[in-house]
Amino acid sequence: MDAQDAREQVITSGPEPHGGPVVTPARRLRATAVGGVAVLLWASLALFTTLTGRIPPFQLTAMAFAVGGLLGLPRALRGGAALVRGLPAGAWVLGIGGLFGYHFFYFLALRNAPPVDAGLIAYLWPLLIVVFSALLPGERLRWWHTAGAVLGLGGTFLLVTGGQGVQFRGEYLLGYVAAAVCAVVWSVYSVANRRYPQVPTDAVAFFCLATAALAAAAHLLFETTVRPEGWQWLAVLALGVGPVGGAFYVWDHGTKHGDIRLLGTVSYFAPLLSTALLVATGRAAASWPVAVACVLITGGAMLASAEALRAARRRR
Repeated sequence: MDAQDAREQVITSGPEPHGGPVVTPARRLRATAVGGVAVLLWASLALFTTLTGRIPPFQLTAMAFAVGGLLGLPRALRGGAALVRGLPAGAWVLGIGGLFGYHFFYFLALRNAPPVDAGLIAYLWPLLIVVFSALLPGERLRWWHTAGAVLGLGGTFLLVTGGQGVQFRGEYLLGYVAAAVCAVVWSVYSVANRRYPQVPTDAVAFFCLATAALAAAAHLLFETTVRPEGWQWLAVLALGVGPVGGAFYVWDHGTKHGDIRLLGTVSYFAPLLSTALLVATGRAAASWPVAVACVLITGGAMLASAEALRAARRRR
């Protein structure tokens, strides 16, 4: 143990819920940074998805999650049967329900509502994470957390709508409801994940493989198989290593040990960075909504993170 670790064990911010390890402000900030890597990976989702061509969504989900599960399987298998037996039933339900449930309801929303409308409703999950975090032991929701998340939501609204507004219509009610359920599922998964700090991140490999199996079943029921060709195989592999696979490992660590409110707020960077990546690769055009969204999302993240950054500096 080095001197820095010794100091962090002395200066603590209180125990993790449910008997988990003691977490210092500096360690919590590092865990938040690890979780933030997921946001960077999710920013590549739109680009890689466009490169997969016309592969149906459930088929693509099954393939990507299979890659993501295999990515972490060697480490998970080191724990052997003891790791599987040690996983609480609630962790299995939460992990599989969160990963598969989010994607199932998201695709259901896209099938039954305009993509802009469904995407905007589904992207309420960062704001819901910030709000639901107040229910966790030891967490306090302050005005700047909510204000930062609302600013991020405003920026996302501009990105998704292009500044044109949204008109909700009754014939798309099923799609709207599915999108709302999608947002609730992911926010509940992210916040409730904090209740299982003792479950190692290696277990995410099992959740990914189970999600791949469920997505494959949904594909066989609802879709026609399309065989990837050429570069599409590399795009599928990139999805599994990144936004639809690898991202869930770092998100798991961040939501369990990091600042969940800050993670919820910085998640609004995902659509912003995604749009910037599409612009940089010539697949989208720059516009004033993108510029204004950048200001709103960046400002919201700075507002929500100011307290956490000050606390970490004071503890050094």
